[in-house]
Amino acid sequence: MNYELRIIMIPISDNIQSWKKPIITYWLIGINLGIFCWELKLDASNQLSSFVNSWGIIPEQTNAAITNAIFYNSAAWIVVFWRLISLPLALFLHSSFSQILGNLIFLWVFGKTIERVLGQQRYLLIYLVAGIFTGIVQIFMEPKLSVAVIGANGAIASILGAYIMKFPQAKIYSILPLIIVFIPVEIPAFLYLFWWFVQQLFYGIGSLNISGGVANLGYWGQFAGLVTGAAFMRMVQRR
Repeated sequence: MNYELRIIMIPISDNIQSWKKPIITYWLIGINLGIFCWELKLDASNQLSSFVNSWGIIPEQTNAAITNAIFYNSAAWIVVFWRLISLPLALFLHSSFSQILGNLIFLWVFGKTIERVLGQQRYLLIYLVAGIFTGIVQIFMEPKLSVAVIGANGAIASILGAYIMKFPQAKIYSILPLIIVFIPVEIPAFLYLFWWFVQQLFYGIGSLNISGGVANLGYWGQFAGLVTGAAFMRMVQRR
């Protein structure tokens, strides 16, 4: 599998019509782009590594802080609190151009429809809660991981899970770029469930200069986000 395979299927819209403006989706995309531009500025001044290591999720440090607070020093709960703050903040950090581009494309195509279905408050709630939950899963599944985990992958996975639960038969308008010819096609939404996991393998393309490296959310974390989104949509449907 190579880089060319990654770009042969690009979602651009779906066939679910609505006149409501996806305000929260606009804001999420804008915030992510704004922070990424700030990351580029920090990268140019060699300050990005310190920034990411301060605000990214580092499971080893978080687990060490919790252990120290429970068994040795109760004052260490301040450190635990500081590390837990990184859970929501890490959602808005990205380590490469390919990661932020892939996340924002999926957020736009699937997120705007889910926002219209759930409403602004519940949509933002599931985005943040699922993103934080997947970070917690990452901490427990890889307790010895010593590099920062950043990105909105878990939150986007929850949006995709909610979408598939609500619109399993929806068609996604996509383009297949072949050299200089862009071929428009309709692809079943369910296929993008598989494609989402495939594209995670290519998120290192266009990486920023972060010493020590960063890690993408593990597949178990993304699966947790997917299940969270689907379960939330199922609960809304039943109510």
